[in-house]
Amino acid sequence: MGTMTWGRQNSEEEGHQQMDYALEQGVNFFDTAELYPVPAKKELYAVTEEIIGNWFQRTGNREKVVLASKIAGPGDYTKHIRTTGFSKESITSAVEGSLKRLRTEYIDLYQLHWPERNTNFFGQRGFNADKADFWEDNIHQILETLRDLVQAGKIRHVGLSNETPWGAMRYLEEAKVHQDLPRMLTIQNPYSLLNRLFEVGLAEVAIREKIGLLPYSPLGFGVLSGKYLGGKKPRKGRVTLFPNFNRYSNENAVRATERYFDLAQKHGLSLTQMALAFVNSRAFVTSNIIGATTMEQLKENIASINVELNDEVLKGIQEIHENIPNPSP
Repeated sequence: MGTMTWGRQNSEEEGHQQMDYALEQGVNFFDTAELYPVPAKKELYAVTEEIIGNWFQRTGNREKVVLASKIAGPGDYTKHIRTTGFSKESITSAVEGSLKRLRTEYIDLYQLHWPERNTNFFGQRGFNADKADFWEDNIHQILETLRDLVQAGKIRHVGLSNETPWGAMRYLEEAKVHQDLPRMLTIQNPYSLLNRLFEVGLAEVAIREKIGLLPYSPLGFGVLSGKYLGGKKPRKGRVTLFPNFNRYSNENAVRATERYFDLAQKHGLSLTQMALAFVNSRAFVTSNIIGATTMEQLKENIASINVELNDEVLKGIQEIHENIPNPSP
C-alpha cells in the first residue's frame, strides 16, 4: 500500500483507517518516503512518516508490517530537504530522521527515491546525451553507507526507485564484485497499462537478476479508474486538485484509457479491476503498490487480487498497447 496522499489529500485519521483495513485484509507491505506527502511542500515535510509512526504507537502493529521508506534524491524539488545528495552524511541523517518519525528501530526496505545523476526518469521518454552531466560515480560509497546501516540494525534491505537498466545493473554488479556490500533487492518504478516501459530492458534485469519490481502508479494517478473520462473533473480527484500532474492525461493517454475502459466493460470488469489485475499478473512484479484517497477505492483496489484476466482480455490489452504504446512515460 502506498501512502503519499496522507497528510495532504488524506487526514491522519483517514490514513489510520486505511492502514487498519489494509492489514485486516492481509496487506502487510506499506511504502512511504521522507518526501511524502506529494506534492511536496516545505511545511509538510515528512508528515506522512509521522502519521504512520503515530499509527504504530497507537496499534502496536509494527511487527506485523513490512515497512519501506526512501531518501529523497537531489534537485530543486527537494532543496527544502537537503542539497547534499547521497553522501554518507545525507543517507545517515535521512535514515535517522525517518526512524524517529516512524517510531521504529528499523526500516525493512530502504530505497533511493531517484538517481543523483542526470538520466531519464519522471516522464522523460529517452536518455538525452547532450544533458548528461559530469557525475562522479559514487555507487560504491553509497553501498558502503547502506551496509553500515544494515550492520547497525537500522535498515534490513535496500532497493532502488525510478532507476534505469544501466543504474540497476551498476548497483548489482558492484555488490557482486564486492560481496561485503548489500545487494539491491527491489526497484520501484512506474508501471501500468499506460506506461509499460519497464518491459524494455528492466523486465529482463528483474527476472534474471532477481530484483523485483514494486510498481507505483498502477492506476496512473487514478486515470485508469475511468473517473476522468468524458472530461469529468471529480472534486477530490488528484488530477483535479493538482492539474500539473498531467503525466497520464495527454491526448494519447485519454484515447488509450477510453479503449481500455471499453474492453473492461465488454468482459464485465471495472477498469480499475482490469488495470490492477494486469499489473498483478506480471512475472517480474513483487508487490503492486496501490494507493487510495477513499475507503471505497481502497476496498476495490485490494479486491483486485482476486481477479484473474483470461486470454481474451490479455489479448485485447496487448492490441491496444500495440496501437497506443506507452502514452505516459
